[in-house]
Amino acid sequence: MATQWRDAPPIESAWRPLKGITASERAEEQDVAAGGREKRLLLAASGRSVLASIYLRLPPKSRRVYAYLRWPEGRKTRERYVCQVSHESREENLAEAWRRALSTGLDSPRQPKKVAQSWASSPAVRSVMRANRSRDTRPELALRSAVHALGLRYRVDRQPLAGLRRKADLVFAGPRVAVFVDGCFWHGCPEHYRPSTRNSEFWSSKVEGNRQRDAETDHRLTTAGWRVIRIWEHEDTQLAAERVAQAVLAIRSPDTATTDPETTPRHR
Repeated sequence: MATQWRDAPPIESAWRPLKGITASERAEEQDVAAGGREKRLLLAASGRSVLASIYLRLPPKSRRVYAYLRWPEGRKTRERYVCQVSHESREENLAEAWRRALSTGLDSPRQPKKVAQSWASSPAVRSVMRANRSRDTRPELALRSAVHALGLRYRVDRQPLAGLRRKADLVFAGPRVAVFVDGCFWHGCPEHYRPSTRNSEFWSSKVEGNRQRDAETDHRLTTAGWRVIRIWEHEDTQLAAERVAQAVLAIRSPDTATTDPETTPRHR
């Protein structure tokens, strides 16, 4: 619905925030206008839930106030047009813009409108799952740095075997060595894994499935002539790096090997 034409530009208090307002006061202003902080949550293109805000703008030489929905996307701020507002106060204009934004949904334009219901047992669990990376975790980065310092070069996050849709964290293509850094919870570490007390049946099945998948991956790679090394995230980084280097160098220079290149046990 078009906003009625004004004879004069709107007063500043209808769109400009008060001078000296703090970040927490700005957030509270948005919460009140939206009807609660939870209503400001937007599913960004990255898959994360972020807090959106309404930004009121009076373009130069304009007599209308335009409302935009803004949200963080990585290091950038995204926005999309919502509507025009014509109330005399900023509070009313924010509330009107939020009503219009919520009526059309807060999904990022690059995301599908319908989002599958999460099967996480709680918002906290869902947050942890979203924060869990598929690559470049701290243990992976530490191991890669330590292996690199030993003079070895490798590929990162690659499929060792064509036709096997599973990626190793470090891949040495020449000697055919694939290194996996496994998380203690997700892969069922015998030392640190503890079954979840909530939704335990689901998580136990999930972890057991990961274990079976790991075993199948090891078998298929080994059958194809690859050497598989698995390292728990809790292992000492330097010792793990030396184990990787020893296995790689043993295959490259069998005469200087100090261990059997066919078997390098997973340490705890």
